[in-house]
Amino acid sequence: MSTTTSAVVPDDSVERFTKPDELFPMNEAIFEGNTRPFASVVRFGTSAWTNTGKITVLGQDGTEKAYFIKVAEGEHAGVILNGEWESSKKIYELMPDFIPEPLGCGRFKTNNPACYFYLCEFVNMNITTAPDPNEFASRLAAMHRSSQSPTGKFGFHTTTGDGKARHTVDWQHSWADFYRTLFLNVCKLDRETNGIWPELERAIELVAYKQDGRSIKPCIIHGDLWDGNSGINVATGKTVLFDAGSYYAHNEMELGHWRCEFSSIFRDPVYIQSYLQHYPAAEPADEYDDRNRLYSIKGTMNYSAGHPGSSLRRTAYNDMCYLCEKYASTEGIDEYDPLLDPSLTGARIVPHSEEGATF
Repeated sequence: MSTTTSAVVPDDSVERFTKPDELFPMNEAIFEGNTRPFASVVRFGTSAWTNTGKITVLGQDGTEKAYFIKVAEGEHAGVILNGEWESSKKIYELMPDFIPEPLGCGRFKTNNPACYFYLCEFVNMNITTAPDPNEFASRLAAMHRSSQSPTGKFGFHTTTGDGKARHTVDWQHSWADFYRTLFLNVCKLDRETNGIWPELERAIELVAYKQDGRSIKPCIIHGDLWDGNSGINVATGKTVLFDAGSYYAHNEMELGHWRCEFSSIFRDPVYIQSYLQHYPAAEPADEYDDRNRLYSIKGTMNYSAGHPGSSLRRTAYNDMCYLCEKYASTEGIDEYDPLLDPSLTGARIVPHSEEGATF
């Protein structure tokens, strides 16, 4: 992983801010290669599995420049943060006002424990106001439309993630094959966390191998786009995305998270309707909602895998039962129960709850 940042902390400040009792873990690797004086560092924002902070440095004219940073321990963290770095670079190349400018990614100059960071532009965001549906949807659709897979296939050139869970992003010609691999991997993670449930295993098999391959353009997607990973740039009033874990996919895959119980704002039908005005549903268009349900299962199972005992595991199973009743077989599984369907009941959860992530 490369480090391409643009500020440096004096040696004494680096030492001072690596002490355990200080506010944020710092290391000279973050600012290697420049001589701009350090001003401050504070914890800023929230994250389920990383330390997040705001770093301020002084320019030559005395003005302050702010950066946002994530820090996490372990080789797994290095893989996921590198995935965010590579994802953000691709999105920034397409639409530089849609994601904070990615500035660097690397490893602290310490060996025990291994510690990694991701650094980007600091954007002052409003994260409490819902984005304008048309503004947000039109820009997201434009990102999807303008992207081109470098291989013409579905996948990504490096591992990315949804939270701490790794995406399986090996290049595939077929979207059905790619989604099957992605889906089976997240189901495997859930099994490792929550154990074997025979009826769920049968439903997984039926869903995984009852997919139809069609001609679909690979589009870059954010990869973990729910309302908790977006905000409004206070300076411009435009929507900003963050925490990307991208890959080239069917564009409708992006909207699967909006159906999940951990999403709140984007579950309002106006966001789907606005998006489909700018990027119409693929054919067969009358199966759009079923595809959205299918794609949401990936996000639901991923959440279940990271939160032992979560109710979202049953939600995912119930969605699989619905799809099996309509497209496959119901042998060995339960009947779909509309009372367990959050798209009908409106049920929601508070994401990243006290259950805690286990990866």
